[in-house]
Amino acid sequence: MSTTTTAVLVPLLPFLGALAGLLTGRRAPGFVRPLAVLPTAAAAVLAVVVAWRQGGGEALDAATRLTPTGSVPIDLALHLDGFAVLVAVLVGVVATCVQAYSTAYLRDDPRYPSYAALVSLFTAAMLLVVYSGDLMVLLVGWEIMGICSYFLVGHYWETEAARTASLKAFLVTKLGDVPFLIGILALAADAGTFRINGILTAVASGGIDHPTLIALLLLAGVAGKSAQFPLHTWLPDAMAGPTPVSALIHAATMVAAGVYFIARLLPLFTASAAALVVLAVMAAVTMVCSALAALAQDDIKRVLAYSTVGQLGYMTGALAVGNRGAAVFHLVSHGAFKALLFLGAGVIIHAAGTNSLAAMARMSGLAKRIPDAYWTMTVALLALAAIPPFSGFFSKEAVLGAAEHAAEGDATGIPGAAGWLVLTAGLLTALLTAAYACRLWLMAFRGKGPDAADHGRQPAAMNTVLWILFLPTLGLGLAAGKLPDWFDGGSLTPTLTTSVLSTGCALAGAIVMYAAWRRTVALAARTPLGAVAADPDAAPYVSEEETIATHEAAYGDIAAAPDPADPARALLGPLHRHAASGFHLDAVYTALFVRPTRAAARLAHFLDREVVDAYVRGAGTAPRLLGAAVRRAQTGNVQTYLSALLAGSVVLAVAAVLFATGTGA
Repeated sequence: MSTTTTAVLVPLLPFLGALAGLLTGRRAPGFVRPLAVLPTAAAAVLAVVVAWRQGGGEALDAATRLTPTGSVPIDLALHLDGFAVLVAVLVGVVATCVQAYSTAYLRDDPRYPSYAALVSLFTAAMLLVVYSGDLMVLLVGWEIMGICSYFLVGHYWETEAARTASLKAFLVTKLGDVPFLIGILALAADAGTFRINGILTAVASGGIDHPTLIALLLLAGVAGKSAQFPLHTWLPDAMAGPTPVSALIHAATMVAAGVYFIARLLPLFTASAAALVVLAVMAAVTMVCSALAALAQDDIKRVLAYSTVGQLGYMTGALAVGNRGAAVFHLVSHGAFKALLFLGAGVIIHAAGTNSLAAMARMSGLAKRIPDAYWTMTVALLALAAIPPFSGFFSKEAVLGAAEHAAEGDATGIPGAAGWLVLTAGLLTALLTAAYACRLWLMAFRGKGPDAADHGRQPAAMNTVLWILFLPTLGLGLAAGKLPDWFDGGSLTPTLTTSVLSTGCALAGAIVMYAAWRRTVALAARTPLGAVAADPDAAPYVSEEETIATHEAAYGDIAAAPDPADPARALLGPLHRHAASGFHLDAVYTALFVRPTRAAARLAHFLDREVVDAYVRGAGTAPRLLGAAVRRAQTGNVQTYLSALLAGSVVLAVAAVLFATGTGA
């Protein structure tokens, strides 16, 4: 089987699995799990085969005309290079792990068949984005992911949080997709093609007339899909979905799509210095603000969600300094350890019966109850904090090294200001990342209080997946010397200056957090928070659903709750309240967009009811009044009719005489 045929099967198999799952889920429930896992696993194996054959060699392109349009044609095009095949392997492996994990996590969920089918469709859509060589076909996968995220985030639709989060995710990403579509159409109009290779050729020859405008339009869509400032607010709320969905969205699909899109079209962005500076500012603000927000969150999944936003900021920062190799390296590395963190968090939530770190800090022995999650998450948090020799260290250093080169003016065509922005924000974020990673580990696994309930070992499928993802988390950094052959050839090995600075920042952040925790941990016993567990003896999906539904009611608004046992509150001081609420961006959007929109809707409703409907009601009222007046004359009395006839005759006779007299004069 040729490489092209094998690559076509990679997105096709999960799609067929999703179709079969939707058609047979209720009629043949015994086939649901095989249809969920096997096609996705087969796609992952085929993606590895494609990567092995491509081997970082010359890009492979294949295309067939999909449909004539009368102007710019649309091709069903395939583009395989080092970036595409490695990202496809990441998507396939993480999606397979999520499907296998879900068979145990949601084993008794009555909506599991539709859930599994949507995850398979989600996977197929992302693989279509990765392998596509035509922007319109890529857009199809891009939008399918948006629809799937709406249904998957709202899986627990009985809870208000899930319904609101799914709608918010859909609307915010669509807000970015509108200019994104306009940008694609404008780009095709300038280049004369939707094919990515043709567009890059036009960019190289100077055939794009408006590179800055097009780049900024495309950047809006990327900001929405990859949760970058200011369109990142949907991602933390998306934690209302099942934990495996969070792992899929945050690690391998959707949020990675925007970064990958810019990497594919990076020459277009480097053609505009203004676009690069905007991208650098967006990355810097995203990194720092999301790290501060993660430091102040109580929900373990929201900590990881804001962490994802910040790590995506590193990726867009690497793109802003013109190094897509570093960006995709961090995308792959982050995909492995972030999937491990989210799936491990699912184990913790089930074991503790809560997603509240404040509650976990008031129970002891949790690490002993879930040893698999404890050891694997410890390594994943070290990778997140970029501590050597774990994978996150090497990929993050590649980003910071690229920013250092740009800041020193060694990157051709890249503004030095962009390099300094990314480098400074990256080092500050390294300190904050280590701090919140340390806080999560201490509060989850080093709590003080009554022993955590022992529910026995977690299902083997869940623990096995954690150890599978543990391997790339531990050893992917060793690929830093080989990946340049698969990418653009630029070095990805750490540089001495940034390595020392970033590792020093990470260690400083962890040490300061540990010192603050030592001072505050004793206060946990004196400040109980009320209810701790939400049905911990139930199945994992039931425990999580009930935790989501009761968390706010049990613990209140953590931004205002005076919990002296939280070391982050002691470190952030007055800033904690603002960071915990995401710096009030939702309130800003409510004031700028939601309230004016609702006011406009009320005005339109008033005008429709009181003005437009008034004309309609008037058109019916006038004949009705006339009819009422005529009806009064219809009495049925003959004498009345004769009197009216006589009176009318007299009036006509007098009028005729007067008219004749006037004419004669």
